[in-house]
Order: sequence, then structure tokens, then C-alpha cells
Amino acid sequence: MGETADKPPEFVEALAKGIAILESFDAANPEMTLSEVARRVGLSPAAARRSLMTLETLGYIGRKDKRFHLRPKLLALGSAFYFTARVDEVLQEDLRGIVDAFGDASSVGTLQGADVIYVAHHSVQRARRAAAVAGARYPAYATSMGRVLLAGRSVDEIETYLATFEPKQLTAKTCSDPDALREAIMDARENGYATTVDQLDYGITALAVPIRGAEGETIAALNTSGYTGIVTPEKLIEERLPALRQAASHIAHQLTRYPTLRAVLGG
Repeated sequence: MGETADKPPEFVEALAKGIAILESFDAANPEMTLSEVARRVGLSPAAARRSLMTLETLGYIGRKDKRFHLRPKLLALGSAFYFTARVDEVLQEDLRGIVDAFGDASSVGTLQGADVIYVAHHSVQRARRAAAVAGARYPAYATSMGRVLLAGRSVDEIETYLATFEPKQLTAKTCSDPDALREAIMDARENGYATTVDQLDYGITALAVPIRGAEGETIAALNTSGYTGIVTPEKLIEERLPALRQAASHIAHQLTRYPTLRAVLGG
């Protein structure tokens, strides 16, 4: 379930360190000193400095008053994925259709280690809340898509996840109990959908369904979300579940024509 697979002989440690440094910057840490970067990535200051200098020279990292920050050149990497995988062509039409029909927001995500990576997103929401933009990364246990994606894994993989996950209390309602989370995942496995209320952030109620491959395997997840208090899980299930499942089926069919995106989502 994790990202620490056996390393092949060709594995380049220096490259891995550089990528880890890029990934260490987030909304809570938009600027960091050398020592802060080293501590977050688990490197010695000397090793962190070499990687930072390389990334700065390449234009991916900038520096002001001894504090490092990401630079816009990184956007080119994200846009290269977006266009080569044909994300807009394959996914956005169905996301727009869901949002046009129900308002609020809709996303497609895939599992990366213990987190959900948002691959595509469309929204008419404007409130201040956890951002669900393409490229956002959130813990699987706190999202409807994450629970659907976990439900698609084998029982052994689910148990490994539950034994190793390190939950953070993102809200007062965040489920951090392994037994309760196991029950939620198994419910998603049985029902073919998952709902969450204020798990990731206050004000988010969401419903997600799996996007399945030709052999029935879960390769990605599709969700719809609204404001807690305006929508309820029961209302989402009643009003949106059939349309969400239809969109997921259409996306799955589309993926047969786009092997690159299919490989990106399903591994």
C-alpha cells in the first residue's frame, strides 16, 4: 500500500532526494530554510543543500532571504502530464456534466501510497475550504474517493493500510479509529460507493464511486461534493448516485481509447 517498493539497481538516490524536496513544499510550508527542508525530508543539511542548489540552478526553486520557495517552472511538469494524458479530453466532460446538473464540485482521483491524488477537478464553489484542484493530495482515510479506492484493494492490502496509517485529526469528525475506518471501507466495498461528512475539512459532504477497469478492478474514483448543511449523504445518494455511476461507466469506457491515461490511473 505504501510507496516504498523494492529499489531496482538503476535507482538514482540523488534524483529521489530532489523530488522529495519538491514534494516537501505545501500550503503549510510554502517557504523553508535549508535546515527546515532537511528536517522535513530527512536529509543531512549538506545533502539537502546540494539538491536545493541543483533545483535552484534548474529554475524549479527560488530563494529570498535564506528561505527557499517553489518557482512557476514546476507548472510545466504538471501541464505536461495534463496534456499528454489527455485529461481534459477524457475526464473534464463528465465532471462538467455532473456540476452542470447538480452544482457544487466533482473530481477524479487515484490512490498514491496512503493518499488520494486529484487528477481532474471541476467546481462552481467559491468558499474557503480544502482545495480540490488537480494535483492536490489528501489522506485517503479522510476522503470519499480514498475510501472507495481502498475498498477496491485486497483484504490483505486494506489490513496493511489500517495497521500502518497515521491519522491526523483534521476536524473534530475525522475518523482516526482503525476499526471504524475498516467498517467504512467495507461498507464502501459492499455498496459500491462511500460518503463522508466534514472528514477532510468542515463544510464538505461528499459521495464517491469507483471507476472500474475491464476486469472489474478499481482504477480510480469519481466524486461529487457539496456544503454540509445544504446537502446530506442521504440526499447525495438519492439525487446524484445514479448520475455519478453513469459518468464513472462512461469514463471507464473512454479509458479503453486512451491507454496512457488508463496506465496513469490504474498503474
